[in-house]
Amino acid sequence: MLSRRNVRIKVMQVLYAKNREQETTTSVKAAVQYYRRMVDDSFKLYLLNLLAFMRVAEYARQDKIRKDGKLRPTEADQEFSAKLANNEATQSLAKNFALTNAHGRYRLGQHLDADLIRKLYIAFSKTEEYQLYIKQSESNTDNHREILLELYRFLINNETFISMMEDQFPLWQDDKSLVVGAMKKTIKALPVEEDFLEAYEPEDETITEFGQELLEKVVEADEELLAIIEPNLKNWDAERVAILDMIIIKMAIAEFLYFPSIPTKVTLNEFVEVAKLYSTDKSKDFVNGVLDRLLKQLTEQGLVQKQGRGLKGE
Repeated sequence: MLSRRNVRIKVMQVLYAKNREQETTTSVKAAVQYYRRMVDDSFKLYLLNLLAFMRVAEYARQDKIRKDGKLRPTEADQEFSAKLANNEATQSLAKNFALTNAHGRYRLGQHLDADLIRKLYIAFSKTEEYQLYIKQSESNTDNHREILLELYRFLINNETFISMMEDQFPLWQDDKSLVVGAMKKTIKALPVEEDFLEAYEPEDETITEFGQELLEKVVEADEELLAIIEPNLKNWDAERVAILDMIIIKMAIAEFLYFPSIPTKVTLNEFVEVAKLYSTDKSKDFVNGVLDRLLKQLTEQGLVQKQGRGLKGE
């Protein structure tokens, strides 16, 4: 699920925390543990999104019970179907052993308030899309997928749902695009196969062989990296460079020096984009200028290793 850009951002966040001397990142070992926890949290956030999404869809059964229990049900009440919960697409998630096991392993159910789930369902049930779905005399798998996608779109734009995610995972905004993309991919593939979850679990090649190694290299070679950078800052004092900019530049140099399988152009473009997203307004041009000079210098000195076969995940 995590691309190398996602991993770079997490490494950057760990290095920033270490720069601020947070206790969880004071040593290399502690920084790696913090990084691994952040990676796990991204996966757990995806699982929590899935669980909340499923709980809202499954509330259709409670709605059916309520409507059937009325003393004077309306025609609409009598015609109502809990097909949002009972269709084969939703049921493929509800009956998936690996998913149920993952939800239980991380105890994610305790993070979801039943009353908030009810409120989210009621709000969604009033939408035009849901009303049209309920009125369909026959719904096929495509219809079920479409309404489930509509449900998730509704949720990620709902303040109650957003607060629910942020309360449990403060970095929700950082991982939002990653999780939303994974959720939409999952819903579009419904009904899911029994082993579908394996495609979203953290991969060792991206997480360990790339991300963890990058983190360790930057921490261990911090002084050497700074010595390479400082002469190329022109009129800038290293202490005046924005903290994130310096971290980004160090990470990029580490990739140039220690990851020959990654094309240098890819590294440069990726970190310029990260600077644009996470640092100051002027950071994109500053980082681009410094990295461009450093890449030329390191190449001329023969320090940039010959590039080979790339890793997966770019």
